[in-house]
Amino acid sequence: MSHAMLAAALRHRLIVSCQASPGDAFRDPASIARFAQAAVAGGAAGIRANGPADVAAIRGSVPAPIIGIQKVTMEDGCVMITPTFNAARDLVRAGADMIALDCTSRGQRFGALDRICRIKSELGVPVLADIATVQEALRAAEAGADFVLSTLRGYTDGTREIRQFEPRFISQLTKAVSVPVIAEGRIRNIEQARSAVRAGAFAVVVGSAITRPHEISRMFAQAVEDEADRRQKKSYFLGIDLGGTSTKSGLVSSSGELLFESSEETPAQAGREVLLQHLARVAESGIRRARQSGHEPSALGIATAGWVDTGTGTVVYATENLPGWTGTPIAAILHEKIGLPVAVENDANATVLAEKEFGLARNCSDFVAITLGTGVGGGCYTRGALNRGAHFFANALGHIVVDAGGHLCTCGQRGCLEAYTNAGALLRYAGAGYHTAQEVIAAANAGVPEAEAAVAALAGYLARGCHTLVQLFDPEIIVFSGGLVQNNARLLAQVSHELSQTIPQWAKRKLCITASSLGYHVGVFGAATIAKRMLEDAYDSQRLSAGWEL
Repeated sequence: MSHAMLAAALRHRLIVSCQASPGDAFRDPASIARFAQAAVAGGAAGIRANGPADVAAIRGSVPAPIIGIQKVTMEDGCVMITPTFNAARDLVRAGADMIALDCTSRGQRFGALDRICRIKSELGVPVLADIATVQEALRAAEAGADFVLSTLRGYTDGTREIRQFEPRFISQLTKAVSVPVIAEGRIRNIEQARSAVRAGAFAVVVGSAITRPHEISRMFAQAVEDEADRRQKKSYFLGIDLGGTSTKSGLVSSSGELLFESSEETPAQAGREVLLQHLARVAESGIRRARQSGHEPSALGIATAGWVDTGTGTVVYATENLPGWTGTPIAAILHEKIGLPVAVENDANATVLAEKEFGLARNCSDFVAITLGTGVGGGCYTRGALNRGAHFFANALGHIVVDAGGHLCTCGQRGCLEAYTNAGALLRYAGAGYHTAQEVIAAANAGVPEAEAAVAALAGYLARGCHTLVQLFDPEIIVFSGGLVQNNARLLAQVSHELSQTIPQWAKRKLCITASSLGYHVGVFGAATIAKRMLEDAYDSQRLSAGWEL
């Protein structure tokens, strides 16, 4: 098959590396050939194989192009890929259509660049350069390599700290070299394979994730055992819910116990530096209290008003409820002050995660959580995942417009749901004589007409906002939390009634409108949940990065 035909056959296709280590149950040419047959039947366009015996067995089984390699232990005790011309010649005689060899700096010291020219001229097959850096790729391409592969990134002295597949490196290679780039090494899942193509890869090689059953079984078995161990061993997470009026904090166990809690006034209007000092003080106090009770916190979670980049723990945007809060790198600053890992999330999103982790939505895949207090926030869980949006701006439920041109909201718009359903709105509806929303709720529960009317007015606007959410997301349950929900069954009953009159197919939906089981401290549970999930995600990433070698 000509070079052009090989390139056409492999372009934007999958290549499966069919190899087995010594002692593996599949370490014989016949088994390797059956792996190759299965791979081709599944859509693989090419095979990468080690050694003339395996190459010959595969050639007798499938017509797909074969990349031949020969792993040899060198004098320094390390394995090298196709370190001699004779090894390449034996692979071609066995049926290999292409030869790959180690063209890293170490490979070059063993004559890899000269070998490229000799293989091409004497054996007449394309040569693929396995490299670890851009500089190595450039030298190999200049020496005549027909393709460069990222196979050895993470396996050489200068790159061993790299433990995961890097799409960005593929992109760098494609921009630097004039020959096609094939992505190989540490590609363990479908999304990584997709990302390789998005980064410009000519083709993608996958090995262990497809052809090493014992490795796949080991990873699953380890995951099951580790998760069981983690569930049996309790961890503890400090959660801080930074609200516009009060800052609540507490220590939550991995099984959902609130071991202690605290609350103090938030210096909301004092500016960024004062708020950061306030958070650090609350965190340090919570850590001391946890340690005094014999519980070591594993991480700190912060739930804050504003939209948050959860990857960096930075506030992307906050309203003037917290002046100067926009752009604050909360996680980095607090981590430096207290030494614990710090996760940061929008307070409404944190509430949603708390309901999923510890609350009434534990078994739901589609639900909405809404918090009613000084402000109004919320979040949507759709198809088993929190809806964050492309720019972390999703779930601004409090800023759904329910009365165009109406009351001014803190976000600068007019007519937002928040302006009609927060604590200030309830006091406005009730008129003079009430100082707090809790006083209005207590009066409504006692049958005071103006207080009952105030709760009904708020319920009407809340139902209007929920109508949009139900029509858009079709949730299983809407969970309400916050100060306006406490001891206020009347509010939710009226919301449910109004929705039943306006939502099509109400009876078939069986939508549950309910107050959170997590009560007053749902925000603390939410903050603890994001800390817990941050560590779980980090653990999973570390476990994967130490996993399969392709």
